[in-house]
Amino acid sequence: MSNNLLSEKLCYNGSSATPTHLHLCSYNAEGMTELTGDTFEKIKEGLAPNAINWLQVHGLRDTGTIANVCAHFDIDFLVAQDILNAYHPTKAEEHDEYIVFILKIFHPLASPKDEEDGDDGPEMAAELGQQQVSVILGNNYVLTFVENETNFFDDVNVALENDVLKIRTRPTDYLLSVLLNSVMANYRSSIIDVSDALEDLEERLLSISGGKGIGVEIQTLRRQYMLIKKAVLPLREQYVNLQRSPGALIHKANRPFFNDVNDHLQFVLQTIDICRETLSSLVDLYISNNDLRMNDIMKRLTVVSTIFIPLTFLVGVWGMNFKLMPELDWRYGYLFAWLLMGAIGMAVYLFFKKKKWY
Repeated sequence: MSNNLLSEKLCYNGSSATPTHLHLCSYNAEGMTELTGDTFEKIKEGLAPNAINWLQVHGLRDTGTIANVCAHFDIDFLVAQDILNAYHPTKAEEHDEYIVFILKIFHPLASPKDEEDGDDGPEMAAELGQQQVSVILGNNYVLTFVENETNFFDDVNVALENDVLKIRTRPTDYLLSVLLNSVMANYRSSIIDVSDALEDLEERLLSISGGKGIGVEIQTLRRQYMLIKKAVLPLREQYVNLQRSPGALIHKANRPFFNDVNDHLQFVLQTIDICRETLSSLVDLYISNNDLRMNDIMKRLTVVSTIFIPLTFLVGVWGMNFKLMPELDWRYGYLFAWLLMGAIGMAVYLFFKKKKWY
C-alpha cells in the first residue's frame, strides 16, 4: 500500500462497481425536500442554510465528486482519503468543525452447501461480507458515504418523511445518533448470529454423533468473529472519549441518545468477549473429540490384533516343516484346528468384554 501522505490525488481502493450518485434530504420543522443526482453540482443548489442537510453518497468510484463534496463542506484532505480507503480501520474522530466516523456494516453472503453430503443435516455457517460506511457530522449537515447501493438507512428516510418522534424538529446530532443506532443494530444482530451458531455447534460437539465438517464451521465462525471484532473494538475507547468531549456539535439535551448508542456498543463488546471464550472452548472440545475418536479406533484395532495373536501363533506352529507332528495325520485335525482357534478367539473377545475394554 502506498504512502498516502505523499499523494495529492484521491483514489478509491475498494472493489465496489456501484456508480456514484447522491441523495440530498433537507428538512426542518416545516417540511422536507429531497433531491437526487449523479454529480454534486446537480444537487448543490438544494442545500438549505436554514435546514438540516443530510447528503447520502452511494458508490465511491467517482473520486472527483467525493472531492467536490468534501471541499464544499471544508472536510480535510486526509479525511477524504480515509473515506475512499475501503480497508481503513474503524474510528471515531473529532475535528474543530465536524466529527468523523469510519464504520463497517455487515451482511451475510450466500450460504455454502456441503456437496459431499446428500442428507438434510444442519447447514454450515454463512460467510460474512462487509462494506464501509463513513458518517460526518457538521453544524447543519450530516454526510454519509456508502460503498454500494444499499437500503441500510431507508428506515431513517421513512422516519424523516413521517416525522416520527418529531425527528425533523431535532438538531443535527440527533440524526447522527439515529444513524449510529442503525449501525449498532447491525453489529448487534451480526454478533448474536455468530453467538447462536457457536451455541448450536457446541451442542453438536457434545452430542454422540457430531456431524461432519465441524472443523470448517469453526473456522468460518472464527473468521466472522474476527471481522466483527476488528470493526467494533476500536470504538471501545474512541466512542467514550467522544462522548466526554466538551465539543459543541453534540448537545447536552441529546447526550442520552448517544448513551443509548453506547449501551448497544457495550452489549456488542461483551458478546464479542463471550464469543472469544466460546470459540476457544470449542476448539479444545473439537480437538478432544478427535483424540477420543482416534483412541476409540486404535482400541478397536488393538482388540482385533490381540484376538489374532494366539491364532497366528497356532498357525505358525502347524506351519513348521517337522515330520513328527501327530496332528497332521489325524483325521479330525483340520476341524480340531478350526474349533480351537474359534474358541480361543471367542475367549479373548469375552475377556475384553468382561473387563469393559471393548
